[in-house]
Amino acid sequence: MRKLKLTLAYDGRPWSGWQSQHNGVAVQAQLEKALLKITGQEVIVRGSGRTDAGVHARGQIAHVEVENLDWPGEIWVRAMNANLPFSIRVLQCEEVAPEFHARFDATGKIYEYRIWRGQVMSPFEVGLAWHVFGELNMPLIREGAASFCGTHNFARLSANRGDITDIERRTNAEGLTRTVHGIDVFEEGEVLRLVFEGDGFLYKMVRMMVGSLVHAARGRADAQWLRSLVEEPDGEKSNHSAPADGLSLIRVLYPVP
Repeated sequence: MRKLKLTLAYDGRPWSGWQSQHNGVAVQAQLEKALLKITGQEVIVRGSGRTDAGVHARGQIAHVEVENLDWPGEIWVRAMNANLPFSIRVLQCEEVAPEFHARFDATGKIYEYRIWRGQVMSPFEVGLAWHVFGELNMPLIREGAASFCGTHNFARLSANRGDITDIERRTNAEGLTRTVHGIDVFEEGEVLRLVFEGDGFLYKMVRMMVGSLVHAARGRADAQWLRSLVEEPDGEKSNHSAPADGLSLIRVLYPVP
């Protein structure tokens, strides 16, 4: 058996997310179908984590085990891309140690969220950015972003996948605690970019942070409310989630060899 590490990019719009569904329209399923065509082997491609429907990736990492095919990485890249939809691309393939695991070895992730600020939505940003027109309190966005950084219980800034009850979530402080190392805010013409780096992110956590920041920046909440979302995890959960369109997984972090 050989273990391959795949670096992937995909446009999330055509797909139901990363994780395979019974209807086969997930990114993971497309990769497994391509590998079946190439190798004749039924394999499981394991990603660093799940991206939701409509969420994009520029640097998703996955691994897969294959038998008896000692091909160089560039051959794998060409073979897989020839059998994948154009919205999914393998950027790099390398053989790794048998113990490597795309998910469990990851030490962090970097996400980017794009907001289009212009009055008219650019046709070239549709599906790739959230259209937010109108005045935004940018100092409040920066202050709120700074308050989200650090190690916190993100119960109020994450969604329930439905595998446990909300009561169980609230009592699972350890499982809902994450460290956000930094949130950088970039204003670039009509585009507002927020870049999040952390040791991991809960379900819809980035989208709920963005949605809550924009909610406050529109004058509908203040800095104290933003701080309370991480300082008082027993309070009411934020119900402001930015759409999937603007979110991209940029990079998955691993220990330096």
